[in-house]
Order: sequence, then structure tokens, then C-alpha cells
Amino acid sequence: MSETGFFIFNKAFVAGMELLYAAALALFLRPFFTRNLRGRLLGVFGLYLCTTLVYNGLGGPQGFFSLLLMVLLTAFSGFLGLEKPKSFLAALLYWNAKATSALMVESVYFIAEQLFPLSIARPDLVYTRSAGLLALLFLSHGVLFSLLLYTLQKRLQKKQLYLHWQELCYLSLVPTAGVLFGQIIARLLVEEKDGVLFQLYERHPEFLAVVPLLALLFYVGSYLTIAFQQNMAALREEQAAHCAEYQQIQAMQGRIHEAEQFYASIRGFKHEMRGHLTNIKGLAQSGQYTSLEDYIAHMDESMRDFELTLQTGNPVTDVIVGDIQRQCLNLDICFDVEFHFPNPQAYDAFDVGVILQNLLQNAVEACEKVHRDKRFIVLMGKKKGRFFLIEVKNSFTGKVAFGQDGLPATTKQQDTPMHGIGLANVRRVAEKYMGELELKAGQEGFSAAVLLQERR
Repeated sequence: MSETGFFIFNKAFVAGMELLYAAALALFLRPFFTRNLRGRLLGVFGLYLCTTLVYNGLGGPQGFFSLLLMVLLTAFSGFLGLEKPKSFLAALLYWNAKATSALMVESVYFIAEQLFPLSIARPDLVYTRSAGLLALLFLSHGVLFSLLLYTLQKRLQKKQLYLHWQELCYLSLVPTAGVLFGQIIARLLVEEKDGVLFQLYERHPEFLAVVPLLALLFYVGSYLTIAFQQNMAALREEQAAHCAEYQQIQAMQGRIHEAEQFYASIRGFKHEMRGHLTNIKGLAQSGQYTSLEDYIAHMDESMRDFELTLQTGNPVTDVIVGDIQRQCLNLDICFDVEFHFPNPQAYDAFDVGVILQNLLQNAVEACEKVHRDKRFIVLMGKKKGRFFLIEVKNSFTGKVAFGQDGLPATTKQQDTPMHGIGLANVRRVAEKYMGELELKAGQEGFSAAVLLQERR
């Protein structure tokens, strides 16, 4: 290879590395883009390349490019559709993976130089050997860097993190240490003294294993820190879900006690009915019609307390559906019910109650945002063979954005990891019965269907 050819190859190598880094960053962030995927991928790709060209053109100090790009990604997080803490953490993890792969590949590059020494100092052979080693460096670095980023990406996708700045500082400690370690070693790899170049691995051969190992430990530490944080978040959500379900069951038990008292009052009133009929008959026979009208009016007033508008076949679901019906009357929501509790031996009443309570309460909250003339909720319960389908349809306005867990992203308490607990509980109960939760959003309304299977 001639000197001109090697010069062109070297320029292509530098450009290829920058294109690789830009594409890797865009693809690393790709799963976190919910809308305008192509535009945001091109935006990240272009941001990296433009920053590189401007920074190198101005002769920026070595080692500060990564810091500048992290600042820019955080600043443009709104355009990318990412939260600022998440954008900052993603940029930091990206740079940690880049530093780790670079240090590991540098060791491979040095070993390759030692394994293939140049015995004849011909210029064309020198250029050819250098080009071959650079090609090896490019391929090995590209493969390893992509593998490290892919592993981190899959880890981040397993559980969505809701990051406060305090949690961000905790998660940033290890990758920041890895980036700083990489910057320090990069400055020490080749040093010049009295016009002579000294390589770190020539003076300290033991560092050939120590440096890559330390870099890998920083990377693994970052991965495990994220995994630990995700597991803690999942544990907190599970505790919150159990707490919410416990509170719902406690509330249902209290309302069931009220219902039992209600039914006891009905039985007492039925027992007293014979005496009431005797009194009415006596007043009619004696001609005391005014007193008779007052007596009947008093009875009518007493009977209003015993009106039963909905009977679903179970006191738990009676209470829940009855409460929702009263809310709908107050909010001008058309509430249509076609629900009857299935075989009580196959389904636990409190499990069905958790499903109804969460689905119907969500439907009421959605209807409150709709014009009063268009508010409706339809509750249906259908039994077919060993399966029981519970479906709630309701009117809603706006768009529904589904999160990575398949549940709608709520507007309530977005800054906490406890959002969506109601539907998460519904899904958990459905899975308990070997069933599933299906959510649909269309122009005609929102639909939530839960399929349950009888327990043997």
C-alpha cells in the first residue's frame, strides 16, 4: 500500500469510527422513542456528527467531547421525547460502554502488533500492516461495542425506571468512574519523552490483563447497579399493589357489613309487614282515611331506605356495582349493567371485586373528562363453559399512550413508580385464574376485558 493509499484509508477509518459511534448512539436510544421514530433517530445521528465536526474543527481539548455530548443530549431531551434524567443516564452508559470496549480492544491491538512483527522495513509493507491492524481494530471494536450496548439496552428495557435526581446520582457513580478510568488510561497508553514514544503495555506488560479487566468490572458494575435499582422498583410496586389491594378489600368488607345490616333490616321490615297490614285494615274499617293516608305515607318513606336497584348475585359485587351506579347518577353517566356473578365455588368474590372496582373506577374517571351528553359505561359479564368474561366499556376523550408494560401511561403521579397500580392488580388477578387482561382504545370508546378460567 502506498503512502497516499494509507492516508486515504486512515481518513476513511476515522470517518468510519465516527459514523459507527453516531449510529450506535441512535440505535441505543431507539427503544425509548415512542413517537416520530425516524425523525428522532436522524436527530441523534445528526447531533453526534455535527458536534464531532464542530468540536474537532475548533480543536477542542481531548477528553471533553463526551462531556459536551452528554450536556447536549440532556438539553435536547425534550425534542427526543425523553426525561432529562433518563437522557443523561443513557448518554453516560453509552460512554462507559465505549470506554470499556476501547480499552479491551487496545489490548488486542497491542497483542496483534507483537504477534505480527514487521521484519522488513519496506514502506509499502509498513502501510499494509498498519492498515490491516486498523481494520482489525475497527471490526473488533465495532462488534464488542455493539454487544455491550445491546446488553445494556435489553437490561434497561426489562423495567422502566422513574428517576429522581437522587436516584440518578446513585446510578451514575459506577459508569462515571468507568468513563474517568478510561480517560486516564487513554492518556497513559502512549507517552512522549525526549522525542521517544513509550507505550504503557511495553513498560508494564501486566497491564495488558489488568486494564481490560478493570474496564469490564466498571461496565458490569453499571449493569448490576441498574438491575438492582429495577428489582427494588419492582419490589416497591409489588408492595404498593398489595397495599392498594388490601385497602380495597378492607373497604369492600366494610361495605359488605353495611349490606348485611341492610338485608337484616329488610328481613325485619318483612317480619313487621303483617302488623302494618293489620293496622292499615283497622284504619280503613274505622273510616279514619286521613290517618290511613299518613300511615301509608310514613310506610312509603321507610321503604325508600330498602330500595335495591342492582342485584348481581353476590354481596361483594352488589356493593361495588351499586356504589358505581350512585356515582354515575351524580355525574350524569349512562350506566348499563348486564352482570351476574358466576359460580361462587370457581371464583373468589374478592378477586372479582378487585377487578370490578378498578375497571369501573377507571371508567368513571375517564367519563368525567367527557362532555355530559356523551358519558356512558357498560358493564357485562358473560359465562361460557369454564370461562367468565368481564368487560367494561366507557367513553373517553384524547389519546391513550401505552407503556412498555402494555398498560396505559397514567397522568397521575408520573413522578413516582406507583402509577398504574389498579390495572396491574387486575392483570395479576387475571393471571391467578390463568386468564388475561386486554385493553383497547378506539373512536367509540375504551374497552377493558378480563378473561377468567374456573379454578378446579
